[in-house]
Amino acid sequence: MPRRHLRVSGAAEAPLRGALCELRTKLEVPGAFPADVLADAERALADPRLPAHDATDIPLFTIDPPTSVDLDQAMHLSRRQGGGFRVRYAIADVAAYVTPGAPLDTEAHRRVTTLYFPDEKVPLHPTSLSEGAASLLPGQDCPAVLWTIDLDTEGRAVSTDVRRALVRSRAKLDYDGVQRTIDDGTAEEALALLGDIGRLRERLEVERGGISLNVPEQEIVEQNGVYELDFRATLPADGWNAQISLLTGMAAAELMIQSGAGVLRTLPTAPDGAVGRLRRTAKALKVDWPHHVPYAELVRSLDPREPHHTAFLQECTTLLRGAGYTVFSGGDVPDLTTHAAVAAPYAHCTAPLRRLVDRYAAELCLAAVAGDEPPEWVLAALPDLPKEMADGTRRGNTVERECVDLVEAALLKDRVGELFDGVVVDVQEREPSVGTVQLTDPAIVARIEGGTDALPLGERLRVRLTQADPGAAEVRFAPA
Repeated sequence: MPRRHLRVSGAAEAPLRGALCELRTKLEVPGAFPADVLADAERALADPRLPAHDATDIPLFTIDPPTSVDLDQAMHLSRRQGGGFRVRYAIADVAAYVTPGAPLDTEAHRRVTTLYFPDEKVPLHPTSLSEGAASLLPGQDCPAVLWTIDLDTEGRAVSTDVRRALVRSRAKLDYDGVQRTIDDGTAEEALALLGDIGRLRERLEVERGGISLNVPEQEIVEQNGVYELDFRATLPADGWNAQISLLTGMAAAELMIQSGAGVLRTLPTAPDGAVGRLRRTAKALKVDWPHHVPYAELVRSLDPREPHHTAFLQECTTLLRGAGYTVFSGGDVPDLTTHAAVAAPYAHCTAPLRRLVDRYAAELCLAAVAGDEPPEWVLAALPDLPKEMADGTRRGNTVERECVDLVEAALLKDRVGELFDGVVVDVQEREPSVGTVQLTDPAIVARIEGGTDALPLGERLRVRLTQADPGAAEVRFAPA
């Protein structure tokens, strides 16, 4: 989908900033770090627990949005003698700075995740760590959890090693630049292999029945102090990079299952009723879904630039609800170990600067490879992690949703009564006159209420803006 930008400027920008402050208060978002946490961070910076293994000779690189400075992952890709590939994936080692039970640790359990607002970031850890010493910024030596995963010629993992190591990234790359250099053939081999390995891993995802939904994302971007809304269609390089993270998360899950102690990211298979509803939606949208075609195969065949397909992909996200964290120890492996969208056991372990659970997953994997028992502080924390992560994830999702609502309302507050072109991407089953409409220009996704008539799911529709209230963070449309 093409990008459409809207600017929040002049009269709209000041009330928006005020509304964002009110939102942080309403959601009880943590403010500045307490003095004891900052003091603990300074002590950690002065005396980090550095690893003995030196891997600074590996020419790692990072791939992130251009403005990101909290860099969790760095990679290096190479070919193996005799065929296949070697993936080396360095993950920031937060445990080198955070002592269990100390103020930094306690505060991280209170925050759980980094929260992103249009005007500021509320980090999980003080920025002296998350955007400084612990971040895998180019040119600085950093403690890391270094994964080495060997793949065969088809991209299947054949061996996994993970250890603590000192690493040094050589380059900070962004998605657009990575895609451009791979496409024009100027990428060095270590980067060019991202495309080769990424495509192989995508084929394996197809083979095992995994799903990656290519739904254009609505996001808030800031340029020169001005906020814009954007639909960002992902690049192939986004998917290839995600496959490296998925590969590592799958390897971590297998290590933890084999060792008998772990924290997995799980998602049950969707019930037959939900799939049946999706089949009815496909029929209503005139999306051809033969009975012999698996759901995952159908999803991969869809084009998000086609309105009917966009609406169907939006409906597909309902099958991904219900993900959670499953913990176990003492060899008592649970019945549910898989994530339905990954179609394999999976764990969150690649973003410890921004997500609490990843620090614990790393410790469990390090112990598993070393043949050691997990640290007591890890085992003691496991029972409470699922609820902590659920609460933190819920707050993060609420922040994201309400920030977008605020920006939409601020952008449209002076345009009530105007007409726009949109596509109905969702209709409530029990109340078919109510649903969701997606506009491409401006980049808006909002509620639509159609009176007594059922909304035409997947159809283009002329709509009228009936409400845009920044104070209530609400935008409403009606069929014109």
